[in-house]
Amino acid sequence: MTEHTVRRTAPEHHPLDTATRYGLVNQSASTDSTVALRWVQDPRCVAFARSELRKALVNWNLSVLADSAVLILSELLGNAALHAKVTPEQAIETYYVRRREGVRIEVHDGSAERPQPRPADLEAPTGRGLLLVEVLADEWGVADRDGPGKVVWAELALPVGQSGEGGCW
Repeated sequence: MTEHTVRRTAPEHHPLDTATRYGLVNQSASTDSTVALRWVQDPRCVAFARSELRKALVNWNLSVLADSAVLILSELLGNAALHAKVTPEQAIETYYVRRREGVRIEVHDGSAERPQPRPADLEAPTGRGLLLVEVLADEWGVADRDGPGKVVWAELALPVGQSGEGGCW
């Protein structure tokens, strides 16, 4: 298996790249089955992270999962950007991992506070994100990670009868 990056040129080589200007710290450890990205704590990063996830899903022939995957990522990364109390040295990280039958989305941050779904208040403007994740994901959870903080993850499987044809699986 050959290794390649989803984005062939490192962001630091493109100073005018919008994602670089608005929060992409770096792209590390990208392979044919994993895309790892680091972000500053800024809600604007969510849009750029969604774009990178869509690119990965296209490359892995998993576009059928894109709508749900992007919404899940938006909620998880938005929560990290809003709630994680991290230092500039503790950037938020996203990992998109190609699985045999789908994709795993991970958001790592330096906060030990674990998110909990809460009952939706019809009058509140927020508080429904994890309920959406729970409905859309086949599985999701929170785990410890190496170093401070946590990882919030969600997995999506291809619909029954569909496969990620043409991929490395």
